[in-house]
Amino acid sequence: MSVPAAVPVRAGADEDEPRGCLYALSQPPLMLFLCVISGLIGAGAIYDLLML
Repeated sequence: MSVPAAVPVRAGADEDEPRGCLYALSQPPLMLFLCVISGLIGAGAIYDLLML
């Protein structure tokens, strides 16, 4: 059996191809923003359910 050769990586591969959603979600400022917004929506939902 022969072992398949490794696929060569181009030098400028990062610049040519668009980055996907998982790259965007790995950014700390975006995750912090989404956590704050989620917390506010969650706090509003809990307030609606328990206090009103």
